[in-house]
Amino acid sequence: MEYKRFHNKYVVRLNSGEDIVQSIKELAKKEGIRLGNVSGIGAVNKAEVGLYELAKKEYHSTELTGDMEIVSLAGNITEMNGEVYVHLHIALSDSNYNVKAGHLNAAIISATGEIFIDVIDGVVSREKNEDIGLNLLRFK
Repeated sequence: MEYKRFHNKYVVRLNSGEDIVQSIKELAKKEGIRLGNVSGIGAVNKAEVGLYELAKKEYHSTELTGDMEIVSLAGNITEMNGEVYVHLHIALSDSNYNVKAGHLNAAIISATGEIFIDVIDGVVSREKNEDIGLNLLRFK
């Protein structure tokens, strides 16, 4: 991973073999990013995406493999229990131009990843909502 900071923005290049989620989390810890908006494009060859089933309050994940373009990567950086919390969604296009998308658990860069992080001055944490079963934004 290589990156450059421009005031409150980071431009990040991920290299082959690097995991998107872990790399963003590592950068946020290193640079003290406590709140931010994430977007990106690139290419991966392996990804684990999930869908939350509200009725059962559980995620169902699937692994995708093969050459895939990141059509869209969007999400945020917040905190939970004092730790960096990275929440990302991804849309991936395969070699037949079919798109699969969902909550991003992990994705391995095959060629390159171009990530942009807009840092927001402030802190927003998360708290588990037992009724929904998700870690929701908390503004207290």
